[in-house]
Amino acid sequence: MRQTKSISFLAAVVWAMAAVNPALAREDGLSSGDTAWMLTSTVIVLMMTIPGVALFYGGMVRKKNVLSTVMHSFAATCLITVIWMIIGYSLAFSEGTSFVGGFGKLFLDGMTVEAMSGSIPESVFMTFQMTFAVITAALITGAIAERMKFSALLLFLGSWSILVYSPVCYWVWGGGFLGDAGVLDFAGGTVVHINSGIAALVAAIVLGKRVGYGRENLAPHNVVLTVVGASFLWVGWFGFNGGSAVAANGTAGMAMAVTQIATAAAALAWMFAEWMTHQKPSVLGIASGAVAGLVAITPASGFVGPAGALAIGLIAGVVCFWGATWLKHKVGYDDSLDVFAVHGLGGITGAILTGVFAVEAIGGTAGALEGNVGQIGTQIYGIIATIVYCAVASFVLLKIIDAVVGLRVDEEQEREGLDIALHGESVT
Repeated sequence: MRQTKSISFLAAVVWAMAAVNPALAREDGLSSGDTAWMLTSTVIVLMMTIPGVALFYGGMVRKKNVLSTVMHSFAATCLITVIWMIIGYSLAFSEGTSFVGGFGKLFLDGMTVEAMSGSIPESVFMTFQMTFAVITAALITGAIAERMKFSALLLFLGSWSILVYSPVCYWVWGGGFLGDAGVLDFAGGTVVHINSGIAALVAAIVLGKRVGYGRENLAPHNVVLTVVGASFLWVGWFGFNGGSAVAANGTAGMAMAVTQIATAAAALAWMFAEWMTHQKPSVLGIASGAVAGLVAITPASGFVGPAGALAIGLIAGVVCFWGATWLKHKVGYDDSLDVFAVHGLGGITGAILTGVFAVEAIGGTAGALEGNVGQIGTQIYGIIATIVYCAVASFVLLKIIDAVVGLRVDEEQEREGLDIALHGESVT
């Protein structure tokens, strides 16, 4: 029996080694190794939203709102999946203008078993990109936690995904004007994080502060859940960044390495900044710092080396800590779970520093340290275009939805907690 198990194990190892052998590409261009890696990446990127974001956000709210907050991520996963299938993928990745894709792939028209996207099936590429659309929408929900109507949230996330996420995705990755201009965004610093961070900031401002903000205790009810969620995010991010190579190759390997380095550096930077400022390093702080590092390295992950990743992580950890602990209170907005500080500022920091630390031998484009100072300007151009469009479109959508169904629960429901008020459930 032991011998049989050993033979089975060795057979599995041999099969796995063969699967990642580029020489086994079929005549139609499909690479078994690339496909296996992208299938794996897709699964772990989905894991970043459910359970990753769900637990990360769920632990940071008060106990009376934990189910509502987890519901946001789960419902967003379902809603954006259907929207991506119907129209989102077409607007992001079919032939169109410089600003948005066309309708050639509505309802995934033409996506057959044989349809290819490079060396992998198009169905795998589509689903991989679907998980990006899903998590971008879910990230926004942290800014409006504990006070937004569930119906209004669904309307906003659905319309935002179609009118904001898909066009910006096309601008960078689908053949749009930012990609043509040379903006570097390997895995979504602009498309995912600046986009979601700006939408979150606008939503938090339009919605207004939570009842009792600045006067009552709004502390997290279970930081353990948040750390577990952050851990899922950290692991899943290897698929997020490494998978964006869309191949099992050296670029994916380097993306994985720099992701680990930047994340660890940012977590330590946030921890020490908090330790120096508030005399104690918190578990919530180091977890938030890790996510800040993941965000900041995202646009750079296919373009920078280990030294650049270390610098990006250290800088992002400090910048995002400043955003969460000083800027938010100075300006006076109530971003419940610091989405803008971590994703907005982290994405902006990472996008700019990509222009500084990009290595031509790694990603094909030199950064400022290699003499291409103009790349910083190109990165800033992409950042500004995304911020302006996302902010205006998000504001308009929120105002329209407010006029139609209203954005916010009433004060009595908010004090009772959204778990009971909106979903009829509670955690005992």
